[in-house]
Amino acid sequence: MEFSEETLRKQLGKYKFRDLTIEELKNVNKIYPNFLFSMDTYTFKDGSQKDLLNFSGTVPITYHGHSYNIPVRLWILDSHPFAPPICFLKPTVNMGISVGKHVDAHGRIYLPYLQNWSHPKSTVIGLIKEMTAKFDEELPLYSLSSSDAARQLELLSFIAKFSEGETDMKSKSQVEKEKKNETCNKVTVIGAGDLGIACVLAITAKGAADQVVLLDPSEGAAKGGIMDLDIFDLPNVEISKDFSASADSKVVVFTVNYLGNAQSYLDVIQSNVDLFRGIVPAIAHHSQNSVLLVASHPVEIMTYVSWKLSAFPKSRVIGIGCNLDTERFQYVIANLLKAQTVGKEAWIIGEQGEGKVPAWTGSNSATCQTAAKSHHNSREQLANRAMEVLKGKGQRSWSVALSIADLIESILKDKRKVHSVSTLAKGCCSINCEVFLSMPCILGTNGVIETIKPEKEELVAAKLQNSASSIHDLQQQLKL
Repeated sequence: MEFSEETLRKQLGKYKFRDLTIEELKNVNKIYPNFLFSMDTYTFKDGSQKDLLNFSGTVPITYHGHSYNIPVRLWILDSHPFAPPICFLKPTVNMGISVGKHVDAHGRIYLPYLQNWSHPKSTVIGLIKEMTAKFDEELPLYSLSSSDAARQLELLSFIAKFSEGETDMKSKSQVEKEKKNETCNKVTVIGAGDLGIACVLAITAKGAADQVVLLDPSEGAAKGGIMDLDIFDLPNVEISKDFSASADSKVVVFTVNYLGNAQSYLDVIQSNVDLFRGIVPAIAHHSQNSVLLVASHPVEIMTYVSWKLSAFPKSRVIGIGCNLDTERFQYVIANLLKAQTVGKEAWIIGEQGEGKVPAWTGSNSATCQTAAKSHHNSREQLANRAMEVLKGKGQRSWSVALSIADLIESILKDKRKVHSVSTLAKGCCSINCEVFLSMPCILGTNGVIETIKPEKEELVAAKLQNSASSIHDLQQQLKL
């Protein structure tokens, strides 16, 4: 169909960033008016299907002094412009595909521009220009003789079905791979800094997952650890820069943080938000049923950002929150202070850092006002003693990674264990805004199964409300 903004607006009703997508396609139409747009069903490698916008046309190139028009078809994902298009050659019956470093036998196009896609720097116009530049260097199609053309017609029919996911022909290895993916507990860790590598080691050591992917989309300097992982070749660990390597993950862990020279705390957070805008939608596309586990700083805000950018249900977006603090707190109470009867009722909740607060769950066994006050005072003294013991015990990469591996095990094995993790706190303790704070949560395969509310205490509620207010104020200043 011809380009029509009104028609596109109706057809893209389920696209997460419809207005941004339409504005970009308007620019494409101005420069490449020969492209025709349509809505069709695209089938992904995992068998899932979606109605996606796609457009077909020709890319003009010059090869050895001769001009050619290379026919292509670009599929626009529903998370565009934060995820790159899926691109194919669209050869006619008298054309053959020249398999090379940028094109496979099925006509799928692979370019550095696609691999390093990052909105708003990356655009469809920029992608087409790179196609032109790369195809100028290496012609992706060649002319067939008339005898070859007849055989090519049958081949193209199959390729068209394959590239659009319509073929029902599957090899034995494909079937086995699909069966494996159904049961494989796969975890992707994003970010190859100290924490990311520590997570890979902790998850592997604990045996929490069948497969671990370390995804490093950056061009940062933390390459020594990656090299060592390559050298010592850990079993079931894959290292990649391609977002598609994360496909079908059950849990995705975010450890990336902005390492630039921002001037203010708000600038640092905004830089992290910009970083996530290029990552989260792509991850959400490749692992649509995953649980997102956020360890990036500040964890409460970045968990909120991940929730918004992924459009996942709140139960499947979790921050690591105060899980490590709580495990340490409970250990000190039960093992060092020998107060086993209340060890598992004690929690650290709220905001990571200075905003964290001790709290209690479970029924109060005191039967009269005097006994209740005495019971409260003894618990408060116990909490103060435990917090004093924990002073100065920092959160090193390996200790945080062990905590993350424990969370992953609870999720993948559906252990229904209670952890203090960042979850949407709206409606708890009179909090009326959309903020994430640590609360005791039962975790299972689909993330948060239930949030356990702490006992009502005015001081705890006041601290939580204060944290929620300051976090919400920061969130309002961010550009999502």
